[in-house]
Amino acid sequence: MLDQTSPSSVEAEDFSAVRDTVRRAYENVVLVLQGGGALGSFQPGVVERLDAVGVDVNWVAGISIGAINSAIIAGNPPGRRVEKLRGFWEKVTSRIAWPWLPPGEEMRAAFNQASSLSAMVFGQPGFFEPRFPPPQWMPPGGPEATSHYDTTPLKATLEEFVDFDYLNRGAVRLSVGAVNLRSGNFTYFDSTERRIRPEHIMASGALPTGFPAIEIEGELYWDGGLVSNTPLAYVLGRIDGQNTLILQVDLFSASGDRPRTLTEARERQKDIQFSSRTRLNTDVFKRIQEMRRTVSKLLDQLPPEFRELPEAKKLADCRRAALVNIVQLIYRRKPTDRDYKDYEFSRNTMLENWQAGRDVIVRTMRRPDWFELPDPEAGVVTHDVWRDAKD
Repeated sequence: MLDQTSPSSVEAEDFSAVRDTVRRAYENVVLVLQGGGALGSFQPGVVERLDAVGVDVNWVAGISIGAINSAIIAGNPPGRRVEKLRGFWEKVTSRIAWPWLPPGEEMRAAFNQASSLSAMVFGQPGFFEPRFPPPQWMPPGGPEATSHYDTTPLKATLEEFVDFDYLNRGAVRLSVGAVNLRSGNFTYFDSTERRIRPEHIMASGALPTGFPAIEIEGELYWDGGLVSNTPLAYVLGRIDGQNTLILQVDLFSASGDRPRTLTEARERQKDIQFSSRTRLNTDVFKRIQEMRRTVSKLLDQLPPEFRELPEAKKLADCRRAALVNIVQLIYRRKPTDRDYKDYEFSRNTMLENWQAGRDVIVRTMRRPDWFELPDPEAGVVTHDVWRDAKD
């Protein structure tokens, strides 16, 4: 169970030690936002508490719904980010807000299922709408024949909640991942390398065959989650020797219970399929960092005349090993969740997910030692409140 801490008592807690540690220790503070559809309302809850504490993020990277949340964060000044995130989520969840919910998990799950069926039949305001005639009736070739929904409304919504001029001025770096439909290769649209437009964000969330591929500069792109549902590896590969705190906000948990029914099996399959492979990414990164430290020690022992060799100079370029702290903030399954949880867009569930995001970052910040720089010999460490916390 999540902490049932009241907002007033949370506001009274002093997390200045976390804020001061982060400001002192890290050159990069990165939000890594996983894809997960309706579950994405968990991520703004984390952002809201970070903003209140004063933890400043200078890089956001996202996939799918994580790309949308990332664009809103990078595309607004700090004082307006939470307001714009709230506006987006209130808009896309405006169709269903149950005034009353029955007691009991199964009854609540039934209400949630009704909400998910509404999304399938009617779409979501400001996000996507069903195609009519359906794609089966359309001639081959166009987006109308290859997707069940039209995401044109999302472009206008992004323009409403993201200041793309502000985003492209670069106060906060933005990286969003998509898959090139022709080559099948992963592509990242990075604000340090190109001007970001609504199409780049839409491409990252163009999950087939629900949503159409998005054309950018003559190429078509699908949802980045087809290859990897997290941009963690991309971020780790571009730290460039800078000490970095990564706040990884995941919407699917790799760990879970044995399913008892076909519905639970489908849900568990989805969790495994879209969960972040954090251990794999960090193990590879640790080996790279160990190699860099070994190279550095070896170069320090070379006679001066050998240090001037072209090979030695090339090795010297990669000798600095960054210290990386990965704090995982993982959505925890609710008893009423089912296999449709990623397209269940009721206002009630959105507010619960948002609160869950607040709760998990609060619990994590109660361990200020987790935000300290890793030991140089370790190089990279990970923390997860559900795995490690004792409270």
